[in-house]
Amino acid sequence: MTLAEKKLWYSYLKNFKFKVLRQRPIDHFIVDFYCPSLKLVIEIDGDTHFTDEGKAYDKERTARLESYELKVIRFTNSQVLRNFEAVCEQLNLSIPP
Repeated sequence: MTLAEKKLWYSYLKNFKFKVLRQRPIDHFIVDFYCPSLKLVIEIDGDTHFTDEGKAYDKERTARLESYELKVIRFTNSQVLRNFEAVCEQLNLSIPP
């Protein structure tokens, strides 16, 4: 796991309100985090995701995951490391009432 993934896992998702799995295979992808009960995929994107090739791959990957009726939320490494509380708040907002 990257530094940002470790921070999100150990400081928040490990004790999330719902069970979250790390590095979970879905189709032929391995997602960073997956919450089965919410059908929620959480991806933490590093620098390679911002190249033209990375953007195209992520677009295809997200479309495939959404075809399984999964919700995909993406954060950058920088968001997790520099604005952690806002990331956690956005994840809290993804939980239905």
